[in-house]
Amino acid sequence: MERTPIPVLTVQTSPYEDQRPTGGGGLRRPTGLFESQRNYLPNFVQSVLSSVDLRDRQGCTMVVGSDGRYFSKTAIEIVVQMAAANGIGRLVIGQNGILSTPAVSCIIRKIKAAGGIILTASHSPGGPGGEFGVKFEVANGGPAPDIVSDKIYQISKTLEEYAICPDLRVDLSRLGRQEFDLENKFKPFRVEIVDSVDIYLNLLRSIFDFNAIRNLLTGPNQIKIRIDAMNGVMGPYVRRILCDELGAPANSAINCIPLEDFGGQTPDPNLTYATALLEAMRGGEYGFGAAFDADGDRYMILGQNGFFVNASDSLAIIAANLSCIPYFCQMGVRGFGRSMPTSTALDKVAKAMKVPVYETPTGWRYFSSLMDSGRCSLCGEESFGTGSDHLREKDGLWAVLVWLSILAARKQSVEEIVRDHWAKFGRHYYCRFDYEALEPRTAYFIMRDLEALITDKSFSHQQFAVGNNIYSVERTDSFEYIDPVDGTVTKRQGLRIIFSDASRLIFRMSASSHVRATLRIYAESYEKDPSQHNKEPQAVLSPLIAIALKISQIHERTGRKGPTVIT
Repeated sequence: MERTPIPVLTVQTSPYEDQRPTGGGGLRRPTGLFESQRNYLPNFVQSVLSSVDLRDRQGCTMVVGSDGRYFSKTAIEIVVQMAAANGIGRLVIGQNGILSTPAVSCIIRKIKAAGGIILTASHSPGGPGGEFGVKFEVANGGPAPDIVSDKIYQISKTLEEYAICPDLRVDLSRLGRQEFDLENKFKPFRVEIVDSVDIYLNLLRSIFDFNAIRNLLTGPNQIKIRIDAMNGVMGPYVRRILCDELGAPANSAINCIPLEDFGGQTPDPNLTYATALLEAMRGGEYGFGAAFDADGDRYMILGQNGFFVNASDSLAIIAANLSCIPYFCQMGVRGFGRSMPTSTALDKVAKAMKVPVYETPTGWRYFSSLMDSGRCSLCGEESFGTGSDHLREKDGLWAVLVWLSILAARKQSVEEIVRDHWAKFGRHYYCRFDYEALEPRTAYFIMRDLEALITDKSFSHQQFAVGNNIYSVERTDSFEYIDPVDGTVTKRQGLRIIFSDASRLIFRMSASSHVRATLRIYAESYEKDPSQHNKEPQAVLSPLIAIALKISQIHERTGRKGPTVIT
């Protein structure tokens, strides 16, 4: 019996003014807004699809995945129906809609897709009262560059209609190919449901010495590990790769079932939210612990007794130990990249290795450009994102496997490796204060006034006395970045105060949310003397924090008594 072609409909709509993607082609909003505002999701999806030139779009392949949060399956259905109607020839989708952000990047690059759509709000809470997001990846497997994000936004502001096949239904649970005949289309529209882990696992096998890691986890001197997937997308990856493939006991992995509300928790791998893992590690039973965020691109490392490795130190330690990874022994190391707020620990390693280090704005798209041009092999951000040129996204599980490789090669504990690193390169005391859910106008005026203060000539060479400490301002600026690849200039990427002893204070507005604002304060102080490496970061940095609070007046102007999160 001949199948009746599925109709392609054109639906009239009205544009929204607030669909400007924040960094990397992503739109993140309260889930209720996507559910309640008429055509809110279809409008943005159409804007994304229309940003791809018609010639490139017709018959092309795209990848679709999600972190499993509430509203994902509804959204995937809409994305599939609209992709078909807009001339996409094939979609590759993870089984049950599940694909980590690194896996999407991996698949795009492997099959040479035109791009991908990821349904995630990263480390934000899920459920009906949480957040939802749509992120566009381009053909290199990385976040959309600013020029593409701007194009998406311009389209969204004038959109009058979108194309959709509302009768098209895909079975996300069934592996394999599904084909659909569409009205007025010569070729059938194809959907391929793929195993969420397979392609990504094969890539990791080519990067790491799995035998060495397996021996670490199962051999005579094995260590016990504790891995928390935080009920996000990483559960299937942790079980399949760390447990099934590398031999870790099944009970090493916790919270491995992806849940729409992440079990009521915030899937953010830090000391504030990964408390179950922290408590387990403090008991001393486990030698290595890690947690992942909802979409699997961020991670946190803990050693025995809850020894915390901050993300900036983790990046520097990985850089100093790349010889433990077969991939880098084969490919070599061309350069390092870090976001501006990330501590300068990486710079010390780069200097010792005689490789360049690139200081960029926050946002992985800036690293993608460097990696595509062959300038950068490893990069990272202080927000627990680290990755290399194997992909064009940060990659949490990759970072964990790097750490396990280092443990296997050096036969030391996490704490011993970190302390050895400090002894060799010095310790960068570092912390971040997050003031979340601020009224946007208040946050804007704090930053505006602060910029006027620190860039005034009278602020230059000013001295601050706090207790026994005297800090002399060496230079200040509003950070701007000139891309060495194409000369693109990106301005107003955070305020910097650099003191004569190389200590730094940084103030930055986060662009990841919409309704409320987040203002972040970063403090960094360098200590070369090993006898001074055992202090509490908060104690060392308290004078710098006092200066930051005084000049920003953030508590007085917001009514807050302290930050929401300290990292």
